Amino acid sequence: MSHDGRLSLPEAEMSWRFSRSSGPGGQHVNTTDSRVELIWSLADTTALSPAQKELAATRLAGRLVDGTITVVSSQYRSQHRNREAARVRLEELVGQAIVPEKARRTTKPSRRAKQRRLDTKKRRGAIKQGRSGTWE
Repeated sequence: MSHDGRLSLPEAEMSWRFSRSSGPGGQHVNTTDSRVELIWSLADTTALSPAQKELAATRLAGRLVDGTITVVSSQYRSQHRNREAARVRLEELVGQAIVPEKARRTTKPSRRAKQRRLDTKKRRGAIKQGRSGTWE
């Protein structure tokens, strides 16, 4: 975890691919590879414990392709900012996936809640009871 509480993944485990971004930008867009694809392997990472890896694998199953996650960013005109955005998004994604599930504490309804439920049932029964009979 980094100093701001976010998970930080080692730079060495990330591989990058760059391509030209679509959308507006005039001549600039045709010359710069500002679109960033960040590829990170969940299977080969050393940043997570085996238990965290397993949890992340089940929670991110829809995003995993051969044990890797790909995050794409083409929101900025600068490759550097897109790299940063992709990295932040990956770290948040993995960070949320490894948060352990909170244990469920069993509770039981209060005496007042039970009484209210029974009163409502009785009232409903009385209404139905009143429907039978004649119309005279």
